[in-house]
Amino acid sequence: MLVKTNRLQKKKDIEMVFRKGRAFKEDFLVLKTAKNNLNRIRFGFIVSQKISKKANVRNRVKRKLRELARIDLKKLEPGTDNLIIALSGLETKDFWEIGETMNKLFQKAGLVK
Repeated sequence: MLVKTNRLQKKKDIEMVFRKGRAFKEDFLVLKTAKNNLNRIRFGFIVSQKISKKANVRNRVKRKLRELARIDLKKLEPGTDNLIIALSGLETKDFWEIGETMNKLFQKAGLVK
């Protein structure tokens, strides 16, 4: 689980990333990233009902994404707010496929140290 300081929790922060952030797409994931004035990296995750009508499927996808972000946290540059948006089809991918896609996204966005 991500530490509380590494989570985007306030609605205004999420809206700011949507307004000012740059978007990168890879396979079934979209990454929106924006600079923040903090010395840490924060993540938010969006998994809509387009993925599945069942909440347990959406929650499983979110848990996978959170864990992958936590693992990659030490490899990423601090100072950004990031939203990871899941697109339809991601629920069929396994943990390691999603991890490879996230790594490609982070490299595209220039977040890797």
